[in-house]
Amino acid sequence: MSGRAPSLAEIEALAARALAALPRQFKGHLEEVAIRVEDFPDPETEAAMELDSPFDILGLYRGVALPHKSVSDPRPNLDMIFLYRRPILDYWCETGEDLFAVVRHVLIHEIGHHFGLSDSDMERIENSA
Repeated sequence: MSGRAPSLAEIEALAARALAALPRQFKGHLEEVAIRVEDFPDPETEAAMELDSPFDILGLYRGVALPHKSVSDPRPNLDMIFLYRRPILDYWCETGEDLFAVVRHVLIHEIGHHFGLSDSDMERIENSA
């Protein structure tokens, strides 16, 4: 990435690499989840999440978690995972962590929400690992 900020496409490629490395049993539940990389959350998301700054969120799952889905429910919207490039890059620069590891962590965190895990559930899992 030679001295310049990674592009949306480069972050997307890192996310695709992280997704490809997931065990098959998880990937089967993600076939209908779109993964998008954007620079920042949109203004509606910022307001809904009550963010002080658009840099306060690295990723977001938007949809109905698997435990809450029903075959009788209509599917008006596609489940989506958003990765926010600029906040991810700021975090990467501040921490010095490997960029792939940061993208992978954010992606897996949002996939956790798709599977119905709360932030505290995921924190407990990470702390016990």
